[in-house]
Amino acid sequence: MTHYMELLAVNQPWNLIIYMVIPVALAEALVATEFFVVFNRLQAGAMRAWNKWIGIVLGIYFLGVFLQLSFTVVPSLAWRGTADMIAVGAYLSGVIPLFSIALLELGVIGGGKTHEEKMKLHFILLTVFLVVAHVAMVFGMIDPAIMGWNPGAMHMPGGHMSHPQ
Repeated sequence: MTHYMELLAVNQPWNLIIYMVIPVALAEALVATEFFVVFNRLQAGAMRAWNKWIGIVLGIYFLGVFLQLSFTVVPSLAWRGTADMIAVGAYLSGVIPLFSIALLELGVIGGGKTHEEKMKLHFILLTVFLVVAHVAMVFGMIDPAIMGWNPGAMHMPGGHMSHPQ
């Protein structure tokens, strides 16, 4: 299995909750509120407040996930081929749109933009996250051998040693 799936499978149920349930639940809540905000062009009100709060929490939370995995897990990986690299890379790249949403909501970026321009950027960033998250899930579920990984090989791309299971 890919490291993406292995991460979710080990230390049950905690890794699944930390790396999948919390970010996906927040992302789904953000998408749901985004529909109302964009459709109704909301600039204020309870739904817009929830949308803003969820965007900030999700962006900061995923930045923490990204940093934790990037410094404690990724450096020690023995890559299991192309599917593994795509799955892990796509998952981690989700930090770019999510943290950007948090920065947008906090007013750190987009200060000179109109409400409409900010709404459009928010929507685009959320869409980018959904795409990379689905790429991570699809490639994470692929048997790495389908894309060329040889579990019996001793050396993997990047010079890492493989650890047969």
